[in-house]
Amino acid sequence: MRIRANAAAVSGALARTAQLSLVLVLFVAASWTVTGCDAVAEARARQVADAWDGSEAARAWRKGYHPIGEAVELPEGAFRNMSDKQAYGAQNFALRGQLPAASGKNGRVKWESGDSLTLPLMEARQAYEAVARGSNNGPHLTVTGAKLGEMTLPTSRGPATVPAWLFTLDGYDTPLKLAAVRPSKPFTSPVKPVAEGPGGTLQLVRTTKDGRSVTVLSGHGACDDGPVVDVLETSESVVLSASVVGTKEGPCTADLLLEMVTVKLNRPLGDRVLLDAVTGRPVP
Repeated sequence: MRIRANAAAVSGALARTAQLSLVLVLFVAASWTVTGCDAVAEARARQVADAWDGSEAARAWRKGYHPIGEAVELPEGAFRNMSDKQAYGAQNFALRGQLPAASGKNGRVKWESGDSLTLPLMEARQAYEAVARGSNNGPHLTVTGAKLGEMTLPTSRGPATVPAWLFTLDGYDTPLKLAAVRPSKPFTSPVKPVAEGPGGTLQLVRTTKDGRSVTVLSGHGACDDGPVVDVLETSESVVLSASVVGTKEGPCTADLLLEMVTVKLNRPLGDRVLLDAVTGRPVP
């Protein structure tokens, strides 16, 4: 009996040892997979940073006018009701009156550093048509006139004061402002894009006034725990790498969900190029 008991004990111990070994193997394999993915993402971010730092594209980015925020400023307190909000979202506008021309004129983009850039002015009609693209019969905003003025918006070289068309809206005391100059010509990225990752490409939402954090829209699926955005900082660039974490059980749809993610930086963004590791281009 004692011999059988010892044999059973040994058999149980061997089984437990085998189970423990299997758990350890799976744990090591999972850890290696995560570490391997992290290493690939970090290597890609480094590749993008190395390609951009000191490149002709980076010099063009810093010398030109490249907005990194919306070139639209809404009236103060917009919107006064849900109908107006829906009209703006649907781009439903109605024009009542004449719009001024700016044929052959130039405008100056001015930065806080004292630098400036002279660019051709966009016609008021062109600026209006850039936002008045709706065509349904729902609520609409009525534009009664426009004049040339200025607005401030974030750019690749920091905040800039730019020429803007100030459109008067029926029922509002302050105008709807639209930048009256187009961004500088696009440039060729020094690094090719890669296949889109699980987090997709990024869209810039805002940067804080002190430049110490940026908020981006990142994509994820219905069966994960959400997006994660890692950052690699150099003296000339900030590279963001999007990914997703976790998995959820149950039925999964093919919907792409967008979620805002705020990334904190070690120092202000300044004139460093904010890059997407997937596209190898500045975050739009």
